[in-house]
Amino acid sequence: MSVNSSMASPSSAAHASSLLERVGTCFDAATKRLAELCARDGKLDSKRLDEQQWSSYQLALADADLLAARAVVSAEDSSELDRALGLAFAVDAIPSILAKLQDIYLATDLDPKPLHEIAASDALRALRREAGHPRVLAKLGVAVAEERSELGDVPMDDQTAMARDAFRRFAEDVVAPMAEEIHRRDLTVPESLLQPMREMGVFGLSVPEEYGGSSPVGHENTPMMIAVTEALSEASLAAAGSLITRPEILTRALLAGGTDDQKAHWLPKIAVGDPLSAIAITEPDYGSDVASLSLKGTPTEGGWLLNGAKTWCTFAGKAGVLMVVTRTNPDRSLGHRGLSLLLVEKPSYDGHEFTFVQDGGGKLHGRAIPTIGYRGMHSFDLAFEDFFVPDANLIGGEKGLGKGFYLTMAGMQGGRIQTAGRALGVMRAALKAAIRYGKDRKVFGAPLIDYQLTQVKIAMMAARFAACRRLAYAVGRQLDSGGGRMEASLVKLLACRSAEIVTREALQIHGGMGYAEESAVSRYSVDARVLSIFEGAEETLALKVVARSLLEEALDSGGR
Repeated sequence: MSVNSSMASPSSAAHASSLLERVGTCFDAATKRLAELCARDGKLDSKRLDEQQWSSYQLALADADLLAARAVVSAEDSSELDRALGLAFAVDAIPSILAKLQDIYLATDLDPKPLHEIAASDALRALRREAGHPRVLAKLGVAVAEERSELGDVPMDDQTAMARDAFRRFAEDVVAPMAEEIHRRDLTVPESLLQPMREMGVFGLSVPEEYGGSSPVGHENTPMMIAVTEALSEASLAAAGSLITRPEILTRALLAGGTDDQKAHWLPKIAVGDPLSAIAITEPDYGSDVASLSLKGTPTEGGWLLNGAKTWCTFAGKAGVLMVVTRTNPDRSLGHRGLSLLLVEKPSYDGHEFTFVQDGGGKLHGRAIPTIGYRGMHSFDLAFEDFFVPDANLIGGEKGLGKGFYLTMAGMQGGRIQTAGRALGVMRAALKAAIRYGKDRKVFGAPLIDYQLTQVKIAMMAARFAACRRLAYAVGRQLDSGGGRMEASLVKLLACRSAEIVTREALQIHGGMGYAEESAVSRYSVDARVLSIFEGAEETLALKVVARSLLEEALDSGGR
């Protein structure tokens, strides 16, 4: 079915662009006012920031919606269907942004009149009538259900498109048939999946070609990383799509601060997935507060002795090397400046619990944490007792002492955009499942897909997916050009929250069957829930990365 021209008319796009400009002006005013309230002597003050946490959180979420709406409305290379989906997203996003700004305006004593004027404007009414009317959205939902081409299509080079197609075939033929058993029986990802993925080069996507990976010399190809991640995550988040994240983070940390010898030794091994890797950051008492981590590394002859605990270390059992954020300087007042990165080598274990005892008596014990979803890789509690790590495994050598926080952040930047790719894959799977079920399931004598409510739900799910996809790939290109650091956190915020919304609606369309474990959509729902928690919890990203960056920028621009 072709999209009715009224769904993506030039007047609708004009109304949306004009409205987003006005919303952007209000957003800038809120940012400026909040920055003034959070500053002392021209600099952000931690205590004042904490007093404005809710407003800062709302500011970050509003910025994510605003950035995505602008991206889809301004896109000139979209299909007619994608333009209509972009306008549907804008219709939904603008009131949401205004509501968040209302909270900020109230908390900061700004006059909300400009917000009220937008909400009551003829332009917004016109946009809602032209692109958000239930009849328009229902037609859009039917068009989505019948579409055979790529939803949320984005420009990509031939190499990236070929990789995407190859991994989609692999995901459909090899991963998908095993995904449900791995999830329901809580199995470890088997070698029958890992080995072909090694052979396809999935673990070397971020490793430069000179070290045996596939990342181009002199620059990265983040869109390819997103495309491959999305393809694998559509079949299984935990058993395929998330396998790339850990080598991505470790590779970026090594490239940012490893010695030449460390790069030459570890990067070729990472590229071929031998050993597999895991990242140990979080601790039981500190969560995302990286600067306060306390796992202690004590100097000893030829290396370090580790004592303490880590938690939520995904794939720690199967992995043969762990990147461990360690406090190597006992002076806690140094905060993040006392942290370093150590590479812990261990045997690979398939089970849910392991104990590794070194020849010298050092011990590492791991136990998998039972979880409602995201099964296959398992997240572990780890306990280190006088565990020896040689000096050669201190990333950066002596120059790496105290640099652990910065190197971790360098690694996490890639992890965040890659997590957005994971969210895209889960959303795509949920949307396709909802469409299939809507066509197959009959209620009151007609297929579900024939009812307006189902059609509107499908349209809004597709609109959110398409907006997140457009933004993720755009930010990926920014990262490859040297920018986009804060935007990577923004797209993670948006895509991961959106994955919860889309999988929730997909499950709801399935009704009782959606709540049954035998339906894949139930797995999509519980898997999607973890996305806003790991690779930087939503709240931490919103407050410590996005809002802080926006407020600092507002203070800097105000001072010029």
